[in-house]
Amino acid sequence: METREKIIIIGGGFAGLQLAKTLNNKNKKVLVVDRVNHHMFQPLFYQVACGRIEPSNISFPFRKIFQRSRNTQFRLTEVKEIDTANNKVITEEAEFSYDKLIIATGCKTNFFGNKDLESKAFGMKNTQEAISIRNHVLMTFEKLILEKSRSDDGNWNIVIVGSGPTGVELAGAFAEMKKEILPRDYPYMNFAHLEIILVSSTEKPLAVMSAEAQNKSEEYLKDLGVTFLSQEYVTDYDGDKVYMKSGKTIPSNNVIWAAGVTGNVVDGFPQEKLIKNRYITDRYNKIKGYDNIFAIGDIAYMETPKYPQGHPQVANVAITQAKNLGKNLLRKNTADWKEYEYEDKGSLATIGKHRAVVDLPFVKFQGFLAWFFWMFLHLMLILSVRNKLAVFFNWMWSYFNKDSSLRLIISPNKKNETLQ
Repeated sequence: METREKIIIIGGGFAGLQLAKTLNNKNKKVLVVDRVNHHMFQPLFYQVACGRIEPSNISFPFRKIFQRSRNTQFRLTEVKEIDTANNKVITEEAEFSYDKLIIATGCKTNFFGNKDLESKAFGMKNTQEAISIRNHVLMTFEKLILEKSRSDDGNWNIVIVGSGPTGVELAGAFAEMKKEILPRDYPYMNFAHLEIILVSSTEKPLAVMSAEAQNKSEEYLKDLGVTFLSQEYVTDYDGDKVYMKSGKTIPSNNVIWAAGVTGNVVDGFPQEKLIKNRYITDRYNKIKGYDNIFAIGDIAYMETPKYPQGHPQVANVAITQAKNLGKNLLRKNTADWKEYEYEDKGSLATIGKHRAVVDLPFVKFQGFLAWFFWMFLHLMLILSVRNKLAVFFNWMWSYFNKDSSLRLIISPNKKNETLQ
């Protein structure tokens, strides 16, 4: 009887999950290893941070996803090292052998080596960080009421560093929260003193999108009252003030860092296998120098004629690389494998109610239609019908009531953080 090939996938993000689904119920033994027990729909993290949707609405337990699978298993543990010589994945609790290994560990927030920023500013690359932002921002207002502190000294300002889609969407959401929700929750506070500040190293927001999208998004931000600081570089943050290269400072207790990402690299590979903290792969996503180890998604650096500097670190690249690799792994002969090339499907971002920008290969549009298109696309990408309905209900409730009931401050019970 033929022995089934053992395939280990490290990471259950867009790339890892898509690959596991492609291989699901096929003639392979698949093991998904992740340090959290669920897949997270990262494009909507900003709505968790602003209290618009619950984390459970965009989180999907792996054991539920593969509940009826005949060949896919899941293990909750953190990978410490890859023993490439012996084909083993070494985790905190166990070791797993593999015939083929796929690394899909994605990215984390890049603070560019600044320890103060890393310890005092908030990233937003996982569910816990999104919840922490929500907790911290709401606690700022609660403390101001208790301490009867002045609100005009700027200490409650919300500063977002980075004007890509994440930064722009956060700024728009917090600006709407300031206008529609917070004055009702805190009727004796003067929210005219609260500034939503978006700090950008580029001249316009959404620098990777078209000029039309950049100009329109800047217009939307100004309409919402967001202060847009262009061509500014944050150099430090001490917990009370943001320091910039120009010499300017911004008082704030709430700083969200959305200015870059870096790969989640696993130990066990020499430095020459990496470029920009991503594994160098060939056109089949095989890591250079290895016959049975692959990297897909944000962690993979692949040069192609269309993308000589590597592919953008976006969800669609991760999903399509995973699909291509999955189909290749199911082919009997490696001679039949297909090389990967990314076909850009476009990009989009929303900047509040009725405000969005969409760049497609064949058309560009903004405004209400773009906003509706953004909502429809994201709903379709969410995994389960139950979660689609939950998100849609929350969106409709917020749309008609200009409110949300999801502003819970959830602090962990430190006594129960670890299992005894």
